[in-house]
Amino acid sequence: MGLVGILVALGLLVWLSFRGWSVLLLAPAVAIVAAAFAGEPLLAHWTQTFMGSAANFIAQFFPIFLLGALFGKLMDDSGSVLAIARFISSRLGQRRAILAVVLAGALVTYGGVSLFVAFFVLAPMARELFRAADIPHRLMPAAIALGTSTFTMSAMPGTPAIQNTIPMPFFGTTPFAAPGLGIIASAIMLAFGLWWLARAEASARKSGEGYGGDAEPSTGTVADDQFIRERATSSHEFDTAEITHGKRSDVPPPIGTAIIPLLVVVGVNLLMSVLILPRLDFSFLGEDRWGATSLAGVAGVWSVAVALAAATATLIALNRARLADVRASMDAGANASVLPIFSVASLVGFGAVVAALPAFALVRDWVLSISGGPLVSLAIATNVLAALTGSASGGLTIALDALGETYLQIARTAQIDPGLMHRIAVIGSGTLDSLPHNGAVVTLLAVCGSTHRDSYFDMVMANIVGPVIALVAVIALGSTLGSF
Repeated sequence: MGLVGILVALGLLVWLSFRGWSVLLLAPAVAIVAAAFAGEPLLAHWTQTFMGSAANFIAQFFPIFLLGALFGKLMDDSGSVLAIARFISSRLGQRRAILAVVLAGALVTYGGVSLFVAFFVLAPMARELFRAADIPHRLMPAAIALGTSTFTMSAMPGTPAIQNTIPMPFFGTTPFAAPGLGIIASAIMLAFGLWWLARAEASARKSGEGYGGDAEPSTGTVADDQFIRERATSSHEFDTAEITHGKRSDVPPPIGTAIIPLLVVVGVNLLMSVLILPRLDFSFLGEDRWGATSLAGVAGVWSVAVALAAATATLIALNRARLADVRASMDAGANASVLPIFSVASLVGFGAVVAALPAFALVRDWVLSISGGPLVSLAIATNVLAALTGSASGGLTIALDALGETYLQIARTAQIDPGLMHRIAVIGSGTLDSLPHNGAVVTLLAVCGSTHRDSYFDMVMANIVGPVIALVAVIALGSTLGSF
């Protein structure tokens, strides 16, 4: 009955969340359902197992959610994201409209801007470029998603995306884990996505399909849609309701000023990870007052947090005159982080309850027995859980909470670099998470004024097929050559 309860709980979570129910309510409710089927203490699992795990996730990752949302909102309100998007589009022009949209999205998200912030800025730019180039409007979501939600989220070494941060405390790694493999995976995702979109554009021109009609939803309409908000906040780190709060600058900064904060994120992250933290003495972290941890357990989060904080300070200093109301923008950014982290933490709490049930031993043994070795089984575990939850961060954390220690022990025994485990886990979480119920998918389609019927197939090719090919390549290379 315990295994039946796990399956029933997962089914209810997927079905009801797809219908728009809040994960804050669903996750504890279905966790109790799973515990009831197993005959386990219900209240103990709710207050001790569920809440303990959720609270631990918030304690570990709230600085990243907070600073990431704050940085993204200030980049938007200062006009920096718009300035970067306009610069790239003007240099590449309408003949390379798809490439311009992809590169603009990649640049801002790799620099630390939330993909939800990027959606609302890139969609109007993409609409303008696609209309002028007579490229079908239905390809807009796939082009934006390729630049914002694939390689810069899961593969590029050093990306400050929360998905790249989550494995670090489990494996003792840095944001730059397996950099060579990450770059190869990024190249595969980008090349495959651009090839597919170029093929789709050529096919459309051959058949005489032009831009076509489209709806142009207002930012406020999409941002305040409650269904979109519920889906979005359980999958990524920015509450779309805060997009319209604060005040965006009427005059974007020069491109040099706009791009400096992004360079600060990458540069400080690298310095903290490779040069600064490893050279300092943090032996005191082993004391009980600091949680009896080690530098390996916190260095990754510290590196990303310091990088985002430094970039935020730089951004404010460079754009103080352009930010009409700094306090309002900062309040909106801070508020934008709260609902997402509680939503993801609720998914994590649900996973902790499931992992604590006796029947989960069967699931664990099955996952670990998958042919192909630990790299393959880890990839499958993160894929499946990200698909079920519709959240790369939620699925990844559930998988690592339940199996992270086991995989670390396997890595030590088999002499597998934990950095390789890190990269495979992150790329695995960023593939099947893009199913139709994923919050980023729902939001992006709404922002672009498109539908699943018109645009989702091309999103599957760019967001799922390309990353799956990259994941297979990384597993093959990692199994034969090791981590690099």
